[in-house]
Amino acid sequence: MGKLIYVVEDDEDIRFIVEYVLRESDYEVEVFGTLTAYEAQPKDKTPDLVVIDVMLPDGNGLDLCKSIRANPALQHTNVVIMSAHASPAYVLEQACADDFISKPFDLDYFLSRIKKVLHDAV
Repeated sequence: MGKLIYVVEDDEDIRFIVEYVLRESDYEVEVFGTLTAYEAQPKDKTPDLVVIDVMLPDGNGLDLCKSIRANPALQHTNVVIMSAHASPAYVLEQACADDFISKPFDLDYFLSRIKKVLHDAV
């Protein structure tokens, strides 16, 4: 398996297709439908990348991004924010994310952005 990617996305359809596309590209993937589910997962692994939706039913993806950035154990973890409503400039500035993907998105575009973030981090 390749790099470990966590996906925090409340929309079941988006979560399913993102997980499928990433697994088909040889990434190890864990998905979470809520902020609570993400926070409850065991801390025995460190993801290479966390893909986060801005609007979650129980929290804000920008706040999650900030908490990842503030955690020394996750200092090498990349973050990509997804949103249908927020502006890229605002998200990248406020959350200090590595990239932004606007929804809806083309799957090839999505995958190219993920690969770029992971490649640039090497």
